[in-house]
Amino acid sequence: MKTTTKFTILNVASLVLAAFFSFGAAQAQGIVTRTITGKVTAGKKPLAGVPVTDGINFVTTDARGDYRIVTLADSRFVYITTPSGYDVPTERGTVPQFYKTLNATDSVYNFSLTRAKKSDKRHSFLVFADVQATYEDDYKQFISDIIPDVNATIADYRKQGVKLFGTDVGDFIGGIPQTYMQVYAKATEAINLPFYRTIGNHDMDCEGRSYETSFHTFEQFFGPVNHSMNCGNAHYVFLNNNFFAGIGINYIGYLPEQTLRWLEQDLALVPKDKVVFIFMHIATGKSANLDEAHFDYDWLNNSRHLFEIVGDRTTHIITGHTHFQLNNEYSDRLFEHNTAAVCGTWWRCEECMDGTPRGYAVFDVDGTDVRWHYKSAGYDRNYQMRVYAPGSCEECPDDVVANVWNYDSRWRVELLENGTVTAQMTQFTGYDPISKAHCLDKSVVLYDWISPVPNGHMFRAKPTIAGSKREVRVTDRFGNIYISEVK
Repeated sequence: MKTTTKFTILNVASLVLAAFFSFGAAQAQGIVTRTITGKVTAGKKPLAGVPVTDGINFVTTDARGDYRIVTLADSRFVYITTPSGYDVPTERGTVPQFYKTLNATDSVYNFSLTRAKKSDKRHSFLVFADVQATYEDDYKQFISDIIPDVNATIADYRKQGVKLFGTDVGDFIGGIPQTYMQVYAKATEAINLPFYRTIGNHDMDCEGRSYETSFHTFEQFFGPVNHSMNCGNAHYVFLNNNFFAGIGINYIGYLPEQTLRWLEQDLALVPKDKVVFIFMHIATGKSANLDEAHFDYDWLNNSRHLFEIVGDRTTHIITGHTHFQLNNEYSDRLFEHNTAAVCGTWWRCEECMDGTPRGYAVFDVDGTDVRWHYKSAGYDRNYQMRVYAPGSCEECPDDVVANVWNYDSRWRVELLENGTVTAQMTQFTGYDPISKAHCLDKSVVLYDWISPVPNGHMFRAKPTIAGSKREVRVTDRFGNIYISEVK
């Protein structure tokens, strides 16, 4: 998330236009190309129809598993979209090797996959957002408080025999990428799970003169910023939507034309009946009402064009950046999960600025059926809300209040007194009392600009029975029931 002053609309527009015309001028001067070839196999078996890309264009392997792609002389990678039912090797604990780094001398790049031992039709994945560790104590907390919780979740899924992988939507670090990326990468080795990552604004190199110079450190550690893979009946896409403005550490949420064209080619190879997941760092919008959209450097400014490419596919967009939890339901087929921060309030408070506990999301996919929950670090899976007794919330001092952080329109929130429902709790936009107190106390938080964030997943109801035992009962969209006593 941004920690400096905003860039003006006029300056950002000028930079985007300058980048566009510079790209056109380069094309007019002529482009040097080279031809890359190779084979994709699983053991001795050639794999046909596997998409291969250089980040600009796609080809697919033939019946012998061979591919041939003409790429720019300065292209950095050639890589595959891993087909369902297959795995790629993993290096350094968490880095899937779906890509090959191009060099000046070699022209042949082969890929060797492993056939999965069992069907991956049913699989699950974790979502990290905004680890954003900077100082030594941050990493100590990440290693002592977050990783053991994650490894316990992994162990539970492995007992069930479910294929599992990790994803991270960026802002791994809070300092200079060239210095801290190695520290983050080393810390995550203890998870020992393949993680597919996309870059955040804090992961960018900000010393160069253009957007194209901003992702070199990321690519050195984790490969291309835009990539995709398949698992079961789902297609996973990872995109860089942080547009470096070329001055300071300023950026806007924006998908360049080259990225959009790459995505169009990628999805053209995906059957319409597959569920699509798109991972980006910056969220698409503050609400599901596109008519409210306006220029804002901290949201994806050309989100409408992304939605046009997605079309009527069943799509889940997964983002971070905001350090709070927000579910946007654009339609029955288009859902955005803006995921709260692993770091809480920058490792100084266990909850984020909206009161969501630090943690991560977990998605379960079975064919085209998708289910999800938010896993608060250090808590049981059933910890899905925080409740407050009357007198805790300034906005409604006479009410029982609940923060139901993963709420969406298909959840139900009720007040129980002595075991009987006495009220359907009313949704309102307000502050979580604990996070509000922490964020206003500048001796607690790290940065003086941090403020509590009002959120739309607060609920309230006035008790009607004096001295009653009070509970809040929440039923999520999948029928799971969570009950918390008001104490």
